[in-house]
This record gives sequence, C-alpha cells and structure tokens, in this order.
Amino acid sequence: MSGAIWDDVLDDVDRAVFEAAGWGRRAGFGRRPVIMVIDVNYNFCGDRPEPILDSIRRWRYSCGEVAWTTGIPAITRILKVARRKRLPVVYTTNPRRADGFDLGVWTLKSHRSDDTVDVRGHLGNEIVAQVAPREGDILLEKRKPSAFFGTPLISHLTMLRADSLILTGTTTSGCVRATAVDGISHDLRVTLPHEAVFDRSRLAHKATLLDLHMKYADVTDTADVLAHLEGLETGLFDAEFPPAALAAGAAAERAAP
Repeated sequence: MSGAIWDDVLDDVDRAVFEAAGWGRRAGFGRRPVIMVIDVNYNFCGDRPEPILDSIRRWRYSCGEVAWTTGIPAITRILKVARRKRLPVVYTTNPRRADGFDLGVWTLKSHRSDDTVDVRGHLGNEIVAQVAPREGDILLEKRKPSAFFGTPLISHLTMLRADSLILTGTTTSGCVRATAVDGISHDLRVTLPHEAVFDRSRLAHKATLLDLHMKYADVTDTADVLAHLEGLETGLFDAEFPPAALAAGAAAERAAP
C-alpha cells in the first residue's frame, strides 16, 4: 500500500487492520474488458476549467478544475487505445424530468435540487466534447447512482461476454463507487485508474479509492491500464459487438492493396 494516493488519509491503526485482515490484494485485470465513462457531462465537469467554487455557482454538481486538468486528459488517453483495440465503450449520463419525480428521494439531499442544469434537454447532460461518444458507443441514461440500476447494462455485458470493467468518470464517491460495487456483485473484475476518476471532494475521492481497493476493486494508475490495453489482442469483441465488426471491416479495406 506504500505510495498510494490515499497514504495521507490512512493512519497506522487502519493500515495495520487492513494488513492483518489480508485486504487489498490485487485481483488483476480481466481478459475481455469494457470501458465505462461515467457521467462525464457538463453538469459534473462545468463547461471550462475554473476553481470549483466558481464552477459550482453555475453547475451545482461540478467537480471543478480537477475534471479538466486530470480526469478528462486521462480518460482521453484510455479511450484512444481502447478504440484502436475496438473495445466497447459505455457512457452514462443522468437527465431528469423537470419536476424531479424520476430522481425520487435523491432530490431531498440538496437544497439546490430545483436547479435546471440536469433537466432533460439541457447542455448539462451532454458528455463533454473532449471525450464525447462516437457512433457505435453505448450511451445509457440512469436516474440513480449505479450504472446498473434500472438500465440494460448487465444485459449488454452478458451479450458481449465481458468479464471486467475499467471505470472512469465521476464522482468517485458516488456513481463510480456505486457502479464498482454493483460490478463486483455481478462477478466482474473492476479496475479504476485513479487519475481517470474524480470527485468534488478530495477527501471523499481518496477515502473511496482506499475502501474500493481494500475490498472490491483494483485501484491503479492510467499507465498501468494503458499497458494492459496495449497487450490485448485487437478485435476481442468483433464477433459480439456489431460496431467493432464494422470497424474491423473498414480497417481491412484500408489495409487492402
């Protein structure tokens, strides 16, 4: 655990407890990973790099500058390799009805729940342009934290014969965590590159990554994820995912003499 992102929030007693109980062993990558980009929309990122409190004045969900300086650049690097390998990419966003009914009691947790930035049709629900979905990607709308809850995600993963998820996006302590826990609950291996997930709270970000790594998922860095993706055979999902097969055909045509 030495040198981990959570070292400054982990005291000696907790460290000893985790080590004595055997937690934190690396589970390892799967062989058929799907990439997830969770809620990287303008609601959670703001529309430009600026101090978080300035961004939150206009976008109440915003994580501020960290989205633009750390999260989005790391996600961009991962997507570049994943697309070259023709891996499925799943995006989520979370538009709501104007009256908030479909969010249920979640609306009770903020006195700014009447802000309209997350109402269906608002710019806030769009994935930021730098990592926007491409044709053939999977886009899911959700109303609760987990990408699995009330969506066809597990059906899609079954159809793809996926055995693992690489999670990116936001917030680490909210929708990313909920998706990670549901992922392992479906016996999928889950990996989180710590630069590619982000949160409005630095403490929540570190504490969540610590807890996930100890008990549920593997927390690693972007370089490690990229090395794993580079080592995968290109076209793992060509037989199951029509967009991958189409991309494979286009690549073959371009390579033909």
